[in-house]
Amino acid sequence: KECPIPVWHDDQQGTSAVTLAGLINALKVVGKNIEEVKIVFMGAGASNIRISDIIFKAGADPKKCIMYDSKGSLHKKRADIRDNPSLKEKWNMCQTTNENGFDEPIGDGLKGADVFIALSKPGPDTVKKEWISGMSKDSVVFVCANPVPEIWPWEAKKAGARVVATGRSDFPNQVNNSLGFPGIFRGTLDVRAKTITDEMCIEAARELAKTAEDNGLSEDYIIPTMDEWEVFPREAAAVGIKAIEQGIAEKVMTREELYKTAESIISKAREETKLLMEEGFIPSQE
Repeated sequence: KECPIPVWHDDQQGTSAVTLAGLINALKVVGKNIEEVKIVFMGAGASNIRISDIIFKAGADPKKCIMYDSKGSLHKKRADIRDNPSLKEKWNMCQTTNENGFDEPIGDGLKGADVFIALSKPGPDTVKKEWISGMSKDSVVFVCANPVPEIWPWEAKKAGARVVATGRSDFPNQVNNSLGFPGIFRGTLDVRAKTITDEMCIEAARELAKTAEDNGLSEDYIIPTMDEWEVFPREAAAVGIKAIEQGIAEKVMTREELYKTAESIISKAREETKLLMEEGFIPSQE
């Protein structure tokens, strides 16, 4: 049966789910509520727009948040965005975020901010230490450019950030779409859902966050690692149940059935991959 879900769609859902999961737990660590925080987004490409959209649907107030592109903050007077038909999503952000029309540089926009989410130009000097220093106490900083984050995580911590996440596996708190889209797609396929909804993405994020919480949250552990593969069947089950609740699944299963189905498929695939590596059919990366 032909799959109606474009791969790019699931990839962006994965990125947004993992970012939301990290944010949920980071806010738990610092003791702040998602409904009350001021978030500044650096970068207004497809990924950050999608991430912000999911974060708003999960409870953050867009009126308190500001998004920046290469020309400055997004607001209702950005005629360059309004008059460009290809920038429809950016124009929507101009209308829904930044209620007061703040139009100062990003360093000023970050003053008093609780959360900073950057998907921008690789650093390490894209984000300045003094910007982080101006944020609120117990700030949360996600700097996700690859291969080098917009600021080194230890520099962000020295500047005052309490929780820092990046896109790299060699630093704590890796925000990587590979934690999201396999579980989301597995759950979608197992119940033969017609599409992937925002609500399914949010449920995936909540289950990712819960998995890390079950293992013990800390400033350096707000999200599971790729080695903790039990997260994927948990995520798949959560996504499948939400699709069933929304009436878009062709196959109805219990949460336990969904979990066991996903666990069996994923476990088998891992064992087969391991065997192929041992036999040399998959070359070693070392």
